[in-house]
Amino acid sequence: MRCRVKVCGITSVADAQVVVDSGADALALMFYPPSSRYLDKLQAAEILQSLPPYVSSVALFLDASAQFVRDTLAAVPVDTLQFHGSESPAFCRSFGRPYYKAVGMKGLLASGGFAAYADQYDDARAILVDSHAPGAAGGTGEVFDWTQVPQDYSKPIILAGGLTPENVGEAILTTNVYAVDVSSGVESTPGIKDAKRVQQFMRAVRAAEQQADE
Repeated sequence: MRCRVKVCGITSVADAQVVVDSGADALALMFYPPSSRYLDKLQAAEILQSLPPYVSSVALFLDASAQFVRDTLAAVPVDTLQFHGSESPAFCRSFGRPYYKAVGMKGLLASGGFAAYADQYDDARAILVDSHAPGAAGGTGEVFDWTQVPQDYSKPIILAGGLTPENVGEAILTTNVYAVDVSSGVESTPGIKDAKRVQQFMRAVRAAEQQADE
């Protein structure tokens, strides 16, 4: 198996280089002003320009206006969009870009279950599962019960929520997800990535891959 890695909340060219050097597959830029990892379009454009080929860029939005998303994309032409709030399927697809949709796993059974919620976003490239409630803000850094993650869903699943170098191996072996997403788990302070922890995270992912193949 090969588990992809996305590092979220990049705020500087230096941190982007740390992530690239670690071998991560993608990085995400946060366009949610209340977040400590929020960055303006100029900062984001500088980061985007520093990326080498084959490292994917993702723009994360949370209940932003359509105009805000359009203005951001005009200045920062990322590869993929990620919607982390209560955005409708029509809203997500309206920008003509590949997108991921975050699905909050907290209380999901009460709202009809995973498939009932995720199936609405039938053209999403992947579904990201996190620990928040459906339609609520994600990025809590909390772990949820990984056994809730479906093993046979039709789309790739990205696992987020409280992942760290210490627990990501267990998470991968439990869920067999397509990719993992980390932010606070590899930071020294909010918004600042710790190179050592990023490297430890990547080593733990690769060790889990090897264990799964044995």
